[in-house]
Amino acid sequence: MKLMKLCGGVALALALGAAPALAEKKYDPGATDTTIKLGNTVPHSGPGSPYGALGRAATAYFEMLNDTKGGINGRKVTVLSLDDAYSPPKTVEATRRLVESEQVLALFASLGTATQGAVQKYLNAKGVPQLLLNTGAGRWNDPKRFPWTTPGLPMYATEAKILAKYILAKQPDPKIGILAQHDELGKEFVRELRAALGPKADQMIVQELSYELSDPTVDSQIIKLKNAGANVFFNVTTGKATSQSIRKAAEIGWKPLHVIMSGSTSSNLIQAAGPENAVGMITVKYRKNAGDPQYADDPAMKAFEAFRAKYLPNVDPGNDLAFAGYAQGVVMGKILELCGDDLTRANVLKQATTLKDVTSPALIEGVTYNTQPDDYSPFRTLSVAEFDGKLWKTLEKITAD
Repeated sequence: MKLMKLCGGVALALALGAAPALAEKKYDPGATDTTIKLGNTVPHSGPGSPYGALGRAATAYFEMLNDTKGGINGRKVTVLSLDDAYSPPKTVEATRRLVESEQVLALFASLGTATQGAVQKYLNAKGVPQLLLNTGAGRWNDPKRFPWTTPGLPMYATEAKILAKYILAKQPDPKIGILAQHDELGKEFVRELRAALGPKADQMIVQELSYELSDPTVDSQIIKLKNAGANVFFNVTTGKATSQSIRKAAEIGWKPLHVIMSGSTSSNLIQAAGPENAVGMITVKYRKNAGDPQYADDPAMKAFEAFRAKYLPNVDPGNDLAFAGYAQGVVMGKILELCGDDLTRANVLKQATTLKDVTSPALIEGVTYNTQPDDYSPFRTLSVAEFDGKLWKTLEKITAD
């Protein structure tokens, strides 16, 4: 009997001793009882410098969260946004610094297909989450080969399929002229468009041109597309090239069905082109735009404006890229919140790849983030919208499949 009592006492002691271990907090580099460290790389300088607002806004969002709520689950969050000047070699250098010297828990909201492609294998080999990328290339939705990488935008294939459906429905005899950035982004978008157009793609596409980020203008390409007789302009440009292409088409009196990828519809680019020159442009729509009057009374937009005024006073109120960075900060914050006290890189990835109906300040009504462990694509049905000189007006919803 004494032996049984002794054994029972030992068992109870062992059980009590094990209880704290079951509730033990778990950390990987970049997380402690009081802090979380994240990072990203964006072009704060160079031809892609307008996109630096993404990184500045994401950083400032967590500064606000630290000030108003004490961070996430009691931990202050620091975001290190490093400049890669939209150059893959610089992206490699900056990413290595974030992982090896700064020892961030995860990277999120980094920008660029070529730039992020240069570090994808490295981050996956290291087991460091590369989340919510500001690019929709198909390579980001490859859970088997690159499980640590997730997209933050609609996939280019999704956009291309939807826009191809729209072109074929609205233009009975399409003569498509393409201007695409000469990198992986441009090449993939064009490849997916061709696939979506089907076996007659070569007959429909009358000219396909490209440009380099370093090119001073794209004026000559726009003139060539008009002279080729294109009645559809498929525009896969970014930054200043987007504004130049819109403005030049108007200057030479070219009025095709102008279809542009969603990543290049930010208010600052439209303003630089002249809103009157962008009337009639078509894009896919899944998010709100800062500075868009139709969202002036939207609670999420009002919250962003209050945030911007205090934490980004030097950023224009209509800077849509800053709004996008802020909104991605909100989603990343939700992922960290779901992690609780298990702040391992594996759990961060798990939460990021099992999102269900997660909202964001930037998403239009009815659109939410939904990811699965075997399919990281966050959105599948998008709206087609037309610019009327002031607003993007939703026309119809189209599903890619």
